[in-house]
Amino acid sequence: MLFGREDILINNIAWALRRFPLFAVFGDGRYRLQPIYVEDLAELAVAEGQRNDNRVLDAIGPETFKYQELVEAVGDAIGKKSRLIHLSPGLGYLASRCIGLLVGDIFITREEIKGLMDGLLYVDSPPAGKTRLTDWMRANAATLGSRYASELQRRRC
Repeated sequence: MLFGREDILINNIAWALRRFPLFAVFGDGRYRLQPIYVEDLAELAVAEGQRNDNRVLDAIGPETFKYQELVEAVGDAIGKKSRLIHLSPGLGYLASRCIGLLVGDIFITREEIKGLMDGLLYVDSPPAGKTRLTDWMRANAATLGSRYASELQRRRC
């Protein structure tokens, strides 16, 4: 999971927290993720590209969040608290479809929900990135989530 100026997921969590009194968390919200800053990933890619050997490296940042903690951290950073409600993945997806109709985009897919809940954004490895998401969000709080970031629009350009 990447974060940075052009980020979609973190931005749109902030966007939703700024606009709605409720925020739906899929299931229990305890599934973990380890976001990495896009510039840390770029530096890592350049450094690895200069190596002569082959290896597998987990590109993760220095912070691990449970999904619910991530949403709460985004709200803390932007100064917006929404009431978190826990929904089944199916009901959460239906709610996201309503938001998608509102913004003319696909807010989140069933596959993305499943990947989150299956823990595909977490590994038990040392971090490769150095930039903390919480620090980055505080530094960018004024603009984070101020506008919706459309995945479909980005792909059309």
